[in-house]
Amino acid sequence: MLLGIAIAAAGLIVMGAVAIWSPPTSEIIGAMTFTNLFFGTVVSMSIGYAAGYGHALVIAVNMWIETVVVVVFYPVFVLSVRKLAVFPLLKRFIERTQAAAELHHDKVRRYGVIGLFVFVWVPFWMTGPVVGSVIGYMLGFPAWLTLSVVIAGAFITLLVWDYILFGIFSRAAVFGPWAAVLIISLIIFFIIISYLLNRRGEKHKS
Repeated sequence: MLLGIAIAAAGLIVMGAVAIWSPPTSEIIGAMTFTNLFFGTVVSMSIGYAAGYGHALVIAVNMWIETVVVVVFYPVFVLSVRKLAVFPLLKRFIERTQAAAELHHDKVRRYGVIGLFVFVWVPFWMTGPVVGSVIGYMLGFPAWLTLSVVIAGAFITLLVWDYILFGIFSRAAVFGPWAAVLIISLIIFFIIISYLLNRRGEKHKS
């Protein structure tokens, strides 16, 4: 957890330095950070490319966010499950993440480390580094192995989306700013609908 906080602090210091040098760039970094946390990597990267920024900034910012989230959440989850600490504000999120991990646990267990890596790498709904880190814990993997596999999978996912999204927004720029806004709006709409359908499915099962 301390490592995650240190990485987060380092990123914020860099963001502060960028704000002095280029306020618009700092604002985009903030926007990508916010959207990554609430809507996911695809929206975050889309905002970066729609604003005209290149691979270096967009990928670096999202790699930083994914690393911080995983490295901070994993120990929080472990401490919570072992009843060593209580995190009231994160209780619902931890419970939902655990439920999602239990849903995919058996599928990943068949293939071990490779299965965990593929689970994190495949960019579908309710897969990803946070759920993957919980599955790694359930499988009994050491913390270093779980975090290494999960972060590696997350980084490769970023590179896949980078290739797809950069091409999309490069072509969309020909039609004007409204095209990029439309694409991002549609992505967010799809994510919200998927979230609502997933919640409805969970309530139906319960």
